[in-house]
Amino acid sequence: MVLTDWNQILDNILPDESNEAIISNDFVRPLIKALGFNKQEQIPEFPTGNGTVDFAIRKNTVGDIFSSTKTNPYLLVEVKARATGSGAKINLLEGTPQYISTREQIKRYLLASECNTSQWGIITNSIHIQLFRRHGRVVVPATSSILIKKDNIHKIVADIKHLIDHPPKALIVCLYNDKGGVGKTTTTINLAATLRNQGKKVLVIDFDPQQRDLSEILKVEPTDVKISDCLINNQLNIADAVQPFYLTTKSNKKVHIFDVIPSDKKLEEYMLPEYSAKIQKGPAKLRDLVNIFIYNYDYILIDAPTNWTFFSKSSVYASDVVLIPTKHNNFASIKNVVKVIKQFIPEIQQQRNDGRPIALPIFFNEHKPTDASIHRAKTEITKILTINNGQRPIIDNQLLPYFYPKARKGNFDTTIFHIPEYAVVSSAAFANIPAVFQHKHVAEYYLGLAEEYFIV
Repeated sequence: MVLTDWNQILDNILPDESNEAIISNDFVRPLIKALGFNKQEQIPEFPTGNGTVDFAIRKNTVGDIFSSTKTNPYLLVEVKARATGSGAKINLLEGTPQYISTREQIKRYLLASECNTSQWGIITNSIHIQLFRRHGRVVVPATSSILIKKDNIHKIVADIKHLIDHPPKALIVCLYNDKGGVGKTTTTINLAATLRNQGKKVLVIDFDPQQRDLSEILKVEPTDVKISDCLINNQLNIADAVQPFYLTTKSNKKVHIFDVIPSDKKLEEYMLPEYSAKIQKGPAKLRDLVNIFIYNYDYILIDAPTNWTFFSKSSVYASDVVLIPTKHNNFASIKNVVKVIKQFIPEIQQQRNDGRPIALPIFFNEHKPTDASIHRAKTEITKILTINNGQRPIIDNQLLPYFYPKARKGNFDTTIFHIPEYAVVSSAAFANIPAVFQHKHVAEYYLGLAEEYFIV
């Protein structure tokens, strides 16, 4: 096999002001080849159904040559120039306006109608490169936006190739808000049951050391191997802490619904700094434990406790995405979203250095609105989104998608997804049965939640 001469490409072939055509031909085509795809497995200028991506790529199969059939792409690549025609540099460093627009572009392509089979997307201008992963309706970074150098290009390509050749199966979701009483546990249980009803294999982790509500509601007891022990004993197998959750049908048949790693009383010890300090890697440890499951489940849901402690940090650290329940009449739960998005998640992203986790848009839980209460909630959100820059107030466009994901230029849609309040949801906790199995309308709304955020 002939190795790509990246030194030659980076040193001599690519001028500082390379346009998109040069980057595509002299950098991206060698990249595609190095990732293991031949010329018949790539299509330039591929129509996604929502714009045209620069390259679509897929392995050929018997009787299905991708360049001929032009269906079911696996990997998309969006190319940018190093500079504009006027000579202004194009910067794909995370956080820059050019990066944000390109990131949204690849997400739009990955979720487009002709790309339902796409699992990966790359953005690059040969100076920076980033890999994104699609899981259902979610697009998450799989790497950070990496500055390309001669001494790291081989590792970058090898890492990307390993990921796209060995895609994880699971999306890891943390349910968290820095305010209690917003229904995180109820949502976790009913979302897990809903995903299971859609044919998904689900693991639920109760990482609340004090309340342990999820474990108690489901009546799932810890095994001899407990998650608290796995945090400090590397010889234990976290898979042995998994307990199946069953429901019994009217015909007395036990039906497996999903799997649970229950909380246990010993976890409370780690609330004390002198005990949590004994855990190697600190908040990163849970991620190491959870990662053994990413090829076995479709979804891993982590029920995280309130407050920014070792346990909530661990839960967010282990996740790909953070789902943030709020209540429209609980202003603290809405205000605290800003803290989660602008402070807590970036803190973890900096530690992980792979672009994850990301926040999903908020939703209103246990929603029983009146015109007056909705007006108050949206007034509060407007205050949160308004930046006073000394001249005239402007909207914080970085926060906007987390509150009003449907808002677009020329159409300021303030729709927020909601789960209505149902008495059966509370009563289901006492019956140890997810409410979606007890009430048709509850099942419909949680299916709506799953379709809004996760499943296609």
